[in-house]
Amino acid sequence: MTVLAWSVVAYLAVSVAIGLFAARRVRGARDFAVAGRRLPLPVVVATVFATWFGAETVLGVSSTFVRDGLPAVAGDPFGASLALVLVALFFAARLYRLNLLTIGDYFRQRYDRRVEVGLSLAIVVGYLGWTAAQFAALGLVFNVVSGGAIPVAEGMALGALVVLVYTLAGGMWSVALTDFFQMIVIVAGMLFIGWTAADLAGGAEAVIASAAASGKLAMPAPASAREALAILAAMAPLALGSIPQQDTFQRVMSARDERTAVRGALVGGLLYLALAAVPMFLAYSALLVDPAATARYLDSDPQLVLPRLVLDHMPLAAQILFFGALLSAIMSSASGALLAPAVAFTENVLRPFARHMGDRQLLWATRASVATFAVVVLAVALGTNATIYEMVEQAYKVTLVAAFVPLVAGLYWKRATTRGAIAAALAGTGVWIACEILVSGALVPPALAGLGASTAGMLVGSWAENARAQGRARAPR
Repeated sequence: MTVLAWSVVAYLAVSVAIGLFAARRVRGARDFAVAGRRLPLPVVVATVFATWFGAETVLGVSSTFVRDGLPAVAGDPFGASLALVLVALFFAARLYRLNLLTIGDYFRQRYDRRVEVGLSLAIVVGYLGWTAAQFAALGLVFNVVSGGAIPVAEGMALGALVVLVYTLAGGMWSVALTDFFQMIVIVAGMLFIGWTAADLAGGAEAVIASAAASGKLAMPAPASAREALAILAAMAPLALGSIPQQDTFQRVMSARDERTAVRGALVGGLLYLALAAVPMFLAYSALLVDPAATARYLDSDPQLVLPRLVLDHMPLAAQILFFGALLSAIMSSASGALLAPAVAFTENVLRPFARHMGDRQLLWATRASVATFAVVVLAVALGTNATIYEMVEQAYKVTLVAAFVPLVAGLYWKRATTRGAIAAALAGTGVWIACEILVSGALVPPALAGLGASTAGMLVGSWAENARAQGRARAPR
């Protein structure tokens, strides 16, 4: 094997070792799910940042930006960063005070068991695309680093196994501490590679000037209602649909106090927006360094633009740092994306039907769910032809149309009812699916139509239930 390949192996070994070391802190299901709510601010910032800085940021966003400019990446990084800021400003403090294990627990507490189970299942389904994107990226990295010796499919399986080992061992403790280590590698690696790429391209000023001249940095006002709605539809799944997600909830709720939860989400979101600009800068640098090769990869496989730039034009030290940072980004997202749906499924779907489970049994049931979800996601990743960016873009539409309105209404509208929450979830999901199948090219994109239907369902359902309750109260006895 090459020096680069051995460096990747060493990096994987260190990540697993940190995860296994962190596993010693796990004493029960709460430790496994939310690290006992004991994480300090630097670790919360790292793990919130790592929620988003994954395969799509480095490989998907960057190539999409080079092809289509800033308007095409409205969802990620702009929508993703906005989601974390909104969590910090409007959700973190209120949810932290409730001392819950999962977002599904909130739905049970505010509404009832039916809402808890239904929305928890929607949340679990939403993770399929996101986690599959991380596995696909791991397969791509192993294939590139090994010079094609490891096929992409086998690389996916190998990457999934590595992430699964330390996630199974320590849950949120392993995720948090490996995220902290991996964030350091991401920041150092991305900044060093950015500096190296700028040098190859004739300076940062030359890269920025060229991108501006080609119109990639322009954010023109929408020329029509259709364009405006398309931009909103691109932003909404990540900006709003990711808020009622278990991984976001889990990372914020793992903080040691309410103030840390709020500040961790805010700083993590702003840090993500700043660092997400680096891969976009790198990808555009590739156009100046090697225009012919970059154009060829944009046509055939855009996800290879950055890896080929680094392998073909940068020294070994830069290659090691880049792939270390890339693996850090992918593994940190993948570990959280495995843990979150498993915790939600075990706590909010399985446990209601197995109330006899003690804490130790719940812990092992959660671990079994992690392993099962990993197998299912790996099958999805192997069976899809979608790009990494497309998989991520689709992942949060489910929670946008089903869970966002019940969460917001439950926190901020006293008259929200169980019937309203059920109507919101059913109407939002039904309209979204129907529009995707029948009128995907309509003026109002399917995701926004689903969000509107969900809002209407909450209003009408809650009004009907409140009116019925008032009628009963007024009826003579």
